[in-house]
Amino acid sequence: MATTAFPSRDDFAALLNDSLGGENEAFEGRVVKGTVTGIENDLAVIDVGLKSEGRVPLREFAAPGQKAELKVGDVVEVYVDRVENHNGEAMLSRDRARREAAWDLLETEFSAGNRVEGVIFGRVKGGFTVDLGGAVAFLPGSQVDIRPVRDVQPLMDIPQPFQILKMDRRRGNIVVSRRAILEETRAEQRSGLIQSLAEGQVIEGVVKNITDYGAFVDLGGIDGLLHVTDVSYKRVNHPSELINIGDTVKVQIIRINRETQRISLGMKQLESDPWEGAAAKYPIEGTFKGRVTNITEYGAFVELEPGIEGLVHVSEMSWTKKNVHPGKIVSTSQEVDVKILEVDEEKRRISLGLKQAQSNPWSDFAEKHPVGSQVEGEVKNSTEFGLFIGLDGDVDGMVHMSDIAWGVSGEEALALHHKGETVQAVVLDVDVEKERISLGMKQLERGGVAVGGGTGTGANKGETVTVTVLEIRDGGLEVQIGDDGATGFIKRTDLGRDRDEQRPERFQVGQKFDAMVTGFDRSKKPTFSIKALQISEEKQAVAQYGSSDSGASLGDILGEALKQAQKK
Repeated sequence: MATTAFPSRDDFAALLNDSLGGENEAFEGRVVKGTVTGIENDLAVIDVGLKSEGRVPLREFAAPGQKAELKVGDVVEVYVDRVENHNGEAMLSRDRARREAAWDLLETEFSAGNRVEGVIFGRVKGGFTVDLGGAVAFLPGSQVDIRPVRDVQPLMDIPQPFQILKMDRRRGNIVVSRRAILEETRAEQRSGLIQSLAEGQVIEGVVKNITDYGAFVDLGGIDGLLHVTDVSYKRVNHPSELINIGDTVKVQIIRINRETQRISLGMKQLESDPWEGAAAKYPIEGTFKGRVTNITEYGAFVELEPGIEGLVHVSEMSWTKKNVHPGKIVSTSQEVDVKILEVDEEKRRISLGLKQAQSNPWSDFAEKHPVGSQVEGEVKNSTEFGLFIGLDGDVDGMVHMSDIAWGVSGEEALALHHKGETVQAVVLDVDVEKERISLGMKQLERGGVAVGGGTGTGANKGETVTVTVLEIRDGGLEVQIGDDGATGFIKRTDLGRDRDEQRPERFQVGQKFDAMVTGFDRSKKPTFSIKALQISEEKQAVAQYGSSDSGASLGDILGEALKQAQKK
């Protein structure tokens, strides 16, 4: 009896459940139907069969951005959060009811992979919020559109389809994508459009984007790539030189890959090919005028006409300038004359020669300066084997060290000249094919070649002769026997026994004195020595006028020898 007189809360809940249909589940946390009994300000009063009514804000009955259309007597579904609050009222929620119903529906659609309809109604960090019939989903910024969208306002508060990417009911997370719908729609359009296109077809399109390697052209729902090499037959460094974004262009479909849905386009294919008949237009050995379009380390490209370019290799650019960058010989946009060396129509290549269109300076030099002629030039460089002399026509000639001077060694001869000095030489040989000019400097010296060893030249080894100073040098004296005899050289160290006597500046041009022939160089020119003559005369005096054990000094002996010489 006590239990019946004072029922517990569980007994009351059981009796209430029986009155609502005899269900065993708890009343709270369920979606039930209720009747609108009144509207007070912005609240709807709803009777769900409990001992008290509940109040729900009208905004929960309205779609985002719209007003609630609700009147007394309408039957609605609400979620019972609590049977009774501290005021004795039922706590109801229309949003929770819609959310629970929406989650049930969304789970079904997500499992089936179907699209769902929603409305973008707010902005959050990293994206936007979407109302999916009561359930709130997250729309990442990267999933709004195929391309970045700067202004999303026109897309908000508008019902539109979305694809559910991920959902977790326990955590209440839903991630949706609008981009997936657009890509799917575009793929369907592309698939239909690509089936209607064919390779070789000519079609008009609008330039949508330009890059360094080409331009993307909209063909009416599908994009094609117009590569920079297919814009024109002539050299194009950047597509923007010929086309701009928004231009309507006529293109030809070159290739279609239906699997990847990629289309390659071309504009130059609609023009006549300038390479057709190029071999006839540009015969080998023909000389033509062209314009330098590009310069590289290995040569320069020259445009003969729009669409036809040839390469001048660095080795064919100059007769005289070797191992230099082509940019130091020609400049971009410069007009030059070139000669056709080779034409390959199939590979679309033409080899050109720049130097061949100019006169060969080696041939010109050979014509102007035959062997035996005298030339003058500046010493450009000195090497271990000779001197390089700059000559007319910007060519160089070489004087081998053996042809620099008579009577001195090659090393000593090289030391007689320095870079920048102007010298004279005689042409010994010109090899046009090998581009070599051999010169001689000693061949310009006066006097003939003395062949020693008793050949009748009057200049034999050990003989004392009278010589005339022809030239005074740092290394010694250039002398000549008599007035028209053989010429030779006296080294500085052979000008006397004493160091004070070994000074070339103590002699004068035209001065005559006696010297001994000490030998012959490789070219059989005589070499002389005053020092050797002095030593020889001293030995003779000692032998004739005294001996080592006679007690006479060297001064006495030489004095006596001098007296005898004066008497004679």
